Amino acid sequence: MKATPLSNCERRFLLRAIEERKRLDGRQCYDYRNIRISFGPDYGCCIVELGNTRVLAQVSCELVPPKPNRPTEGILFFNLELSPMAAPGFEPGRQSDLLVKLNRLIERCLRNSKCIDTESLCVVASKKVWQIRLDLHLLNHDGNIIDAASIAGIVALCHFRRPDVSVQGEEVTVYTPEERDPVPLSIHHMPICVSFAFFQQGTYLLVDPSEREERVMDGVLVIAMNKHCEICTIQSSGGIMLVKDQVLRCSKITAVKVAEITELIQKALENEQKVRKEGGKFGFAESIPDQKITAFKMESAAVDTNNVEEQAEEIITKADPPSEVFAKPILHTPGTAQIGEGIENSWGDLEESDREAAAEEEGESEAIAFECQNMETEDTMKETKKDEPVVLSDSEEEEVILEPPEPPRRTRTQTNSKQGNTSKQAFNKRRKKKRAA
Repeated sequence: MKATPLSNCERRFLLRAIEERKRLDGRQCYDYRNIRISFGPDYGCCIVELGNTRVLAQVSCELVPPKPNRPTEGILFFNLELSPMAAPGFEPGRQSDLLVKLNRLIERCLRNSKCIDTESLCVVASKKVWQIRLDLHLLNHDGNIIDAASIAGIVALCHFRRPDVSVQGEEVTVYTPEERDPVPLSIHHMPICVSFAFFQQGTYLLVDPSEREERVMDGVLVIAMNKHCEICTIQSSGGIMLVKDQVLRCSKITAVKVAEITELIQKALENEQKVRKEGGKFGFAESIPDQKITAFKMESAAVDTNNVEEQAEEIITKADPPSEVFAKPILHTPGTAQIGEGIENSWGDLEESDREAAAEEEGESEAIAFECQNMETEDTMKETKKDEPVVLSDSEEEEVILEPPEPPRRTRTQTNSKQGNTSKQAFNKRRKKKRAA
């Protein structure tokens, strides 16, 4: 399913607003959207929200043999997934050009910048090393995926804790979190990507473009930098040519934004560790408002269960009895009607005019019923057969039976006899003619 394209009117409106230094969400040209970080119940799981763009990050680890050319270094693996849940234009199971570009950029930002000490992941040289896997899932797409993914990736890596191990000879023992506290990763710095969108061949510049702004931009510049103002990677895409002054201006803006985002990440990590130690509400639970219905249990309240029967009897005796006890569930009140079989009429008292009208209606109904009864009797009399005798009884002793007179019937014997005589006469005439001949 392809994404819904922008109409010409929307495109002209967006470009005209950018020329006037205005944005649809009310931001200034160099403003970032609000960043929100929430951690999961396990180490290495977090969700980063950059405006309406949401990315879920999960870090996992396992012991594997090292690479032959690097026997004393651990292995880092990064994977970004764009699911149709985030936007209808993303197809499942297909590596689009955008996905390939984003994965390569994340690898250059996190692996090639050497932000993680890979030698600290070695357990036994040439035999066992830790493989760290970072999975990024785009939950909602509203523009600037790379910035949200880079922030989510570095936050998850900083929050992750690997199990502690011990080596005795060639035997490697991996301890559970209950036996030994997990060990955090050794991270030297935090590279963070900042994206710049250019319009009208680099004339206008916007920081953190939204999804609609990305559709009408001419090109984009991505700079990955840490808080020490060290550029980790830089990439430009699109059909624009940037001059040196534009790149220097973008790098200065990136230094300011990276310092703010790094401070925000450090505060979020400190607060999460503090709340986790105190045993309060941590993880995704802190992002759910208290007013909404959740699956969390209510706080238990102390209840005294001693002498329950005596307390119940006291409550019953102290309670006042009801003022009225209704034997029937139906309450008859004036001005209301009750519909049902066997229920009394509950209309209020009728006035004189209403009574007269009701009496007239009753008389008319009785007359109509009487006429209907007479008509039914006449119909039944008509339906009696003509051949049946009619019995008239004036008293119980004498009964007179009147039978209806039988109508005269024409028999077929007479007609048959006449036809027989004529046929005999004709036969005799023929016979006489034959003899005479």
